[in-house]
Amino acid sequence: MLLLSVDGIGPGKIRNLLAKFKNVNKILSSSGSELTKTDGISKELSSRIQKANSHRKEIEEQLEKDLSNLEKIGGRIVTVWDDEFPPLLKKIFYPPLMLYFKGSFKDKDNYSIAVVGTRQPTSYGKIQAEKICEDLVLQGITIVSGMARGIDSIAHKTALKNGGRTVAVMGSGLDVIYPPENKKLFDEIAENGLIISEFNLGTKPDAPNFPKRNRIISGLSLGTVIIETGITGGAMQTARLSLDQNREVFAIPGNLGVRQAEGNNLLIQRGEAELIRSAEDILIELELKLKPVIGKNIPKPQIDLTIFEEKIIGVLSNDPIQIDTIAEKSDLSTSDCLVNLLSLEFKGLVKQLPGKTFCLM
Repeated sequence: MLLLSVDGIGPGKIRNLLAKFKNVNKILSSSGSELTKTDGISKELSSRIQKANSHRKEIEEQLEKDLSNLEKIGGRIVTVWDDEFPPLLKKIFYPPLMLYFKGSFKDKDNYSIAVVGTRQPTSYGKIQAEKICEDLVLQGITIVSGMARGIDSIAHKTALKNGGRTVAVMGSGLDVIYPPENKKLFDEIAENGLIISEFNLGTKPDAPNFPKRNRIISGLSLGTVIIETGITGGAMQTARLSLDQNREVFAIPGNLGVRQAEGNNLLIQRGEAELIRSAEDILIELELKLKPVIGKNIPKPQIDLTIFEEKIIGVLSNDPIQIDTIAEKSDLSTSDCLVNLLSLEFKGLVKQLPGKTFCLM
């Protein structure tokens, strides 16, 4: 906290300093010339770090006060070096060094999906948010969101309603509930899930806090689902952060001309988000990463087949079969077989091999 109190010093620079000096006391006792050998530390910053010791008593008193107030509301502090700190969040660029939290961390939260969107969703957006969150929760997946009005609140409420876990990441101190009408939701999440904040107690929900909050939302999750967002919406920022963190981004397509869908459609058009129609699309895409939590319950995509395609599928196996044999066994002409085999290839069910032979994928 002493280092974080230095103006111009954040998690990234502190990590650089720790990599060089190994512990905080050595950082605070080092000379200016030694400090400036660290990447990102200027002479001015090194001077501020050296002066930080003069505020030690003040910081200690503030920390004791914070710990006392945290205890009163049932909260705690966890640092990035603690085993309890979320492992997925440790992997992002510049993870928070400290988190204030209320509730409990669970191993299953390592298989979380973020669901975010506009504060003013359409009826379509509300319905899709509820359906997707319900289906994910029923598969044992934790829902992460930002406890804002609109889609965020729907995501949390749907998770709780269906007996699932949810994690809320705040853009204010743990003792400053925002929006205020979410007081009941806050208490329910704290009892059945987890509430996290990077900010000191008493911090108000000012605009600069939300980009920091959004990087934690995406950082806690294997992927982020954008339900509805305008082009300048905060969910667009969460999508970009998710991509930067090498996590998946999913978006529901929206109607043209609807403001709340402009961001979604743009993400899909740019290839920055995968178009999804249901929770099944998410589960299939993240199959390997989610397997430990949902096991064999991953749904298989439903593919409609014509009568002729079904005939051909019934003939094929994992071993290559020549086109003439397929035509004979399916009682179709060779040309009809080729047309339907091409269609089955597009559907990802059949693979063509050299010599006009085919087999199942």
